[in-house]
Amino acid sequence: MGEVRAWRSAGVTGPAPVTVPAGRSGPAARWRRLAGRALVALGLVASSAGCILTQDIPDPALDVPRDYKGYKAAGFGRQGDAPPTLDWWRGFQSPELTQLMEEAQKVNLDIAVAVAQFRQADAQARIAGAALLPTLTMAGPGNLAQESYSRVSGSSLNGLSTGGREVVNYSTTMAASYILDFWGQYRDAAQAAEETSVANRFNRDVVALTTLTAVATAYFQVLASQDRIRTAQSNVASATRILDAIKERFKAGTGTDLDVAQQESVLANQRAAVPPLRQTLDQSINALALLVSRPPESVKIDGGSLNRIAIPRVTPGLPSELLAQRPDIRRQEAQLASATANVGSARAQFFPSISLTGSGGYQSSALTSLFQPHATFFNMVASINQPIFDGGAILGNFEYNKALQDQMLQTYRKTVVSAFTDVDNALVAIRDTSDKLRLQQQVVATSRRAFQLAEQQLRAGTADIVTVLNTQLTLFQAEDALSQAQLARLLAIISLYQALGGGWEPRMEKPVNAL
Repeated sequence: MGEVRAWRSAGVTGPAPVTVPAGRSGPAARWRRLAGRALVALGLVASSAGCILTQDIPDPALDVPRDYKGYKAAGFGRQGDAPPTLDWWRGFQSPELTQLMEEAQKVNLDIAVAVAQFRQADAQARIAGAALLPTLTMAGPGNLAQESYSRVSGSSLNGLSTGGREVVNYSTTMAASYILDFWGQYRDAAQAAEETSVANRFNRDVVALTTLTAVATAYFQVLASQDRIRTAQSNVASATRILDAIKERFKAGTGTDLDVAQQESVLANQRAAVPPLRQTLDQSINALALLVSRPPESVKIDGGSLNRIAIPRVTPGLPSELLAQRPDIRRQEAQLASATANVGSARAQFFPSISLTGSGGYQSSALTSLFQPHATFFNMVASINQPIFDGGAILGNFEYNKALQDQMLQTYRKTVVSAFTDVDNALVAIRDTSDKLRLQQQVVATSRRAFQLAEQQLRAGTADIVTVLNTQLTLFQAEDALSQAQLARLLAIISLYQALGGGWEPRMEKPVNAL
C-alpha cells in the first residue's frame, strides 16, 4: 500500500536543543512557541506521509452452521433443556466427584502455572502502557542535590606559575520527557499487550477445563475398574461353582478328566484377569492424585459403582453460541486482536517520532544559595525523527507482523471449525454409546439367563459340558463389556461438556416490558 511506503519522502529533522537562561523570557511563552513550531512541522509531516488506515480485525469468513448434525440423534438437549451450568459436574450426582473437582480447581499445578502466566501478561501490559505516559526523573543524591568537582588548570604570570583551583558546583535537576504517539505506535503496542493478557486469561480457562475433564475421566475409570473387578471376582466364584459341579459328576462317573481340565482353565483365566484390572485401578487413582497435587499415598478414593452415577441431560445450544462459550476460541480471538494491534504498531514505525523533553532546576557554586531565584535554569527540546534508511528493518518487522496476523487468523478459523467438529463428534458418541449400552444390557440379561439354565441342567446331569462352558464364557465377556459400555457413555458426555467449553454463564432474560 502506498500509505505504508510514504515515509520515504517524509524526512524531517528535529530542532536543536535550546537552553533558556532564567529571567530572560517566561518559560511558558518559550514553551508555547516551541510547541507551535513542532505542531507546524507535524502538520507538514502528516501531509507528506499520507493517511494512516485504522487496522481492524480481519473477517474470518466462517460459515457457521444453523444446527449441529448430531443434535436430534443424540437425544440430548431437547427444547426447554437448560444449558450446561458452571458446576456441570454436579449433574452426575456424585459427592466424591464434586469434592475432587473443587479441590482440583484450588490446588492443581497446571492451573497455578496458567494463573502465573496471565499475571506475567498483566505486568507486560502495564509495561507497554507506560510508554503512553510522560516520564519524570529527579537527579541528585537522595533526590535533593548533586555535588560536582572540577579543577581549573594554572597559568603563568611574570614568570611565576599560579596553581590551579578546584570549583565546586551544586545542582538539583528535574527532567520530564513525553513522546507524542501521533501515529498510534505505542497505543497499538499497549493494546496488543492487553489482548495478550486477555488471551492468557482464556488460556487459564482452557487449562482448567482440561483439568476438570481429566478429573472426571479418571474418577469414572476408577469406578469402571472397581465394577470390572467385582464382575471378575463374581465370575471366579461362578467358575468355581461350575468346577465343583463337574468334579461331582466326575466322581459319579458321568464326567471326564477333560471336562475338569477345561473348567479349571476357565477358572484360571478368570483369576488372571483380576491383576490387570487392579493395576488399572491403581493407575487411575494415581492420576487423580496428580490432578489434585497430592502424593498417591495420601489419596483415598472410595468410588463405588457406575450404576450409581446419574446421567445428566445436556443441551449443546446453537453453533453461534459456541463462539462465545469455548475458552480456546476466545483465546485465539484475543491473540488475533493482539496480532492485529501489532500490525498497527509496526506500520506506525514508518512515520516520524515526535518527542518533547524538558528539564529544570537549580545550580550554584555555593550550597547556601542553591535554591535562590537567580540559580534557576531550564531547557526545553522538541524533536522529530524520521527514519530514512535502516536496511529494511522496519519494513521487515511490518511484513513479519502481517504474516503473524495471517497465522493467527487461520488458527482462529481452524479452532472454530474444530469446535463444531468436537461437538458433533461428542453428540454422535453419546448416541452410539447409548445404543451400545442398551443393547449390551440385553446381551447381559439373556446371557445370564442362559448361564443359569445351563448350571441347573449341569447339576441335574442333563447338560452338555460344552454348552456350560460356552454360556459361562459368554456371560463373563458380556458383563465385562457392560461396564466398559457404561464408562464409554459417561466419557462421551464428558467430551460433550468439554466440546461446549464447560459450564455456561446464566442467560439474562429480557424483561417483557423492555424497550
